[in-house]
Amino acid sequence: MTQDHGYPVLWPVPTRWADNDHYGHVNNVTYYSYFDTAVNAWLISATGTDIRDLHAIGVVAQTSCKFLGSISFPDMLRVGIRVSRLGNSSINYELAIFRDGGDHLDLAATGTFTHVYVDEQTRKPVPIPAVIRAAAEPLVVAGPAES
Repeated sequence: MTQDHGYPVLWPVPTRWADNDHYGHVNNVTYYSYFDTAVNAWLISATGTDIRDLHAIGVVAQTSCKFLGSISFPDMLRVGIRVSRLGNSSINYELAIFRDGGDHLDLAATGTFTHVYVDEQTRKPVPIPAVIRAAAEPLVVAGPAES
């Protein structure tokens, strides 16, 4: 894909038959599942490790979504991923869901997703694991991004 949509990562996520609701489009709650799937699949790929085996786990502390267009099965999607803030124990992601039209992408939603890293046992905040920080650093964008 040659278009630049301002997201360093465009992660592929397929819709599923079960994603459609009674009205024939993907239900709004499913967009959050796409965000979660894309971020975690990208983290596994970018770090080369199973993130479930790390000493710290990323829990979702906050998320939001602005719906801009309808999607439905069997649409193929691309989830744009970038980082707006890389803190000591948290990462703020900015996300976008695009319908993949082959030669173009149609924006369907934008959102945010915050992972806070916590100890897997105590659930108290801990520093972001080095392997996660190294993967996230290239995705940091300068200044406020559009949404």
